[in-house]
Amino acid sequence: MPSLQFLPQPLTAAIVGCPFSGGQRRTGVDQGPIRLVEAGLVEQLKGLGWNVVFDGHHQFEEYNNLDDAPIGIMKNPRTVSQVNRSVAGVVMNHAKNGMLPVTLGGDHSLAMGTISGSLAVHPDACVIWIDAHADINTIETTDSGNMHGMPLSFLLGIGDKIQEFDWIKPVLKPERLVYIGLRDLDAGEKRLLREHNIKAFSMHEVDKYGIGKVVEMALDYVNPKRDLPIHLSFDVDALDPSVAPSTGTPVRGGLTFREGHYICEAIHETGLLVSLDLMEVNPSLAEAADADKTVAVGCSLVRAALGETLL
Repeated sequence: MPSLQFLPQPLTAAIVGCPFSGGQRRTGVDQGPIRLVEAGLVEQLKGLGWNVVFDGHHQFEEYNNLDDAPIGIMKNPRTVSQVNRSVAGVVMNHAKNGMLPVTLGGDHSLAMGTISGSLAVHPDACVIWIDAHADINTIETTDSGNMHGMPLSFLLGIGDKIQEFDWIKPVLKPERLVYIGLRDLDAGEKRLLREHNIKAFSMHEVDKYGIGKVVEMALDYVNPKRDLPIHLSFDVDALDPSVAPSTGTPVRGGLTFREGHYICEAIHETGLLVSLDLMEVNPSLAEAADADKTVAVGCSLVRAALGETLL
């Protein structure tokens, strides 16, 4: 196994299981991390040569009874905030101890915590965000109020300040963020990407250039000297629904199985990965066979990011 530049040997992955669904309206996404672990992910990573730390899923029971009236139209804001504050601390501690946090969601609002925690230890890290959606809505632009569509606005410090989220610092700079796989954006999100000059490679670019060139261009933009740590945040709805059907907001025309895996393989090959999210596996939203298929794809994406190769 190749070494990773920012991690000591022996390589250790810390599985952070986050069965949390409060950032969106569909039930079942809280079962994603449980099913991924049940599918053997811990043993699979050990088989790749990693030491693996996993001490059970974080259940967040202490936040279940918060008085959580909407703020504007934002749903469950206090719960989302406090859960993410907890996740940030867990991810930060693992990273501080030289481990690679592998956070299993749960919905993508959890990136408020994972990226806050990662960048507390690796402040110059860049974020590669793989998703059908930009997840950069603010309280002013969101149509749904679902907070899984808002984490990057908080991390970038965009939009009105909200007291309940004061703990989130604008740790992420626009030039340190790049998207791959976008294909379903709100009008307000398109405007925010333009206003803040945030680099994004939509499915149009994937079709035009091919995934190899797109990943190269993304890295050239966000990590030109290949010397910065990388936080990879992967939403399975970046994949086409024919590949990963069991997710909450599927959009046709997504990444193929191989395109998704190539991204993970290429990021691993840089030797710069320090933190990984795998989000939005929802086993309740499909027939059993499709749910199993999506869980299996989720496991294989994690393995690819942590060094599994075809040969």
